Amino acid sequence: MIILLTVAIAPGLALFSYFYLRKQIAKDPSRTLFHTFLYGAIMTFPIMFIQHVFEEEHIIENEFFRNALFTSGLEEFFKWLILIIAIYKHIEFEDAYDGILYGASVSLGFATVENILYLFTFGLDTAFIRALLPVSSHALFGVVMGYYIGKAKFATAKSQKGMLFFAFFASFILHFIYNGILGVNDHSLYLIIPFMLFLWWFGLTRVKYAHTFAMQQFRKKAQVK
Repeated sequence: MIILLTVAIAPGLALFSYFYLRKQIAKDPSRTLFHTFLYGAIMTFPIMFIQHVFEEEHIIENEFFRNALFTSGLEEFFKWLILIIAIYKHIEFEDAYDGILYGASVSLGFATVENILYLFTFGLDTAFIRALLPVSSHALFGVVMGYYIGKAKFATAKSQKGMLFFAFFASFILHFIYNGILGVNDHSLYLIIPFMLFLWWFGLTRVKYAHTFAMQQFRKKAQVK
C-alpha cells in the first residue's frame, strides 16, 4: 500500500519541484502553495460526484461529448474558480511566475488524488503511462492557465477580464483536444504523442515567458527601492 501511494504521488511531486525550482527570484511561501495543492486535491471529489451523476442519469448520452467536452470543461472550470477565488487577490501573488506555480499546484493536487484512486483500483501496471499522460497533462494545463492568470494579474484593468477568461478557455481547449484524442480508440496513440510534444513545448515556453516577465518586474522593483 505504501509503495502504491508513493508511486501515485511521485509524478506530481517531481513535476511541481521542477516548476518551483525553475523560479530563480524569491521562492514562494510553501504554505500557500501547499494550500493551493490541497484545494486542488479536495475538488477532485465534487468533480467525481458531478461526473457520476451525469453518467448515471444519462444527461449527456454521447460518450465523446461527455468525456471530451463536459469533463474537460468541468475540471478546468473548478481549477480556474479556485485560482480566482482563493489565489488571484492573495497578497503572496507577487509576480507573473507565481501564476505558473499556483496553476501547476492546483492542477497537480487534482491529478495526484485522481492518480491515487486510479492506481488503487487498477494497480501499478498503469503507473508509468499515467505519469506520462494524465499527470503531466494536468500539470501543463495548469501551467497554461496560471500563465494567463499571471498576465491578467499585472495587466491593465481594461484587459484583465478578457485575460482571465482566456486563462480558462486556453486550458479547456487543450484539455478538450487531449480527451478527444484519447476517445479516438484506433488512432489515439499516433495522435497523442505529437500532441503531448506540442503541449510540453507550449507549456514550457509559457514558463520561459513568465519567468522573463517576472525578472523584469523584479528589476523594476529593485530600481525603485
